[in-house]
Amino acid sequence: MKTIVMTVALVATLFGMQSCTAQENNNVDYKDAFLVDVRTPEEVAEGGVAGATNIPLDELEQRLAEFDNKGQIVVFCRSGSRSSQAKTILEKNGYTNVVNGGSWEQVQAKVDEGKKE
Repeated sequence: MKTIVMTVALVATLFGMQSCTAQENNNVDYKDAFLVDVRTPEEVAEGGVAGATNIPLDELEQRLAEFDNKGQIVVFCRSGSRSSQAKTILEKNGYTNVVNGGSWEQVQAKVDEGKKE
């Protein structure tokens, strides 16, 4: 199992993606986080996380002010690739409290899990 995780992390690094570790994801309070879906509005209309803010990746840099004074920020998309890019953009602009949540389904599962606690 450890070899698989390390291989996935290596592949993600080689392709310029920053994977979110399970530990990083487990330390996030999803019910209080600023949830940001970086998919297009058309994709979000097909299914998404209730209460999340839609800021498409191609609009992210023009909308940085929306991230000011937020606690934990969780970015997500369809597969985790665009959210990885979003995390990088945010970190380059000084935001240090950003987590790549992966896919919207993964984030929805974490939100649902938090409701049960």
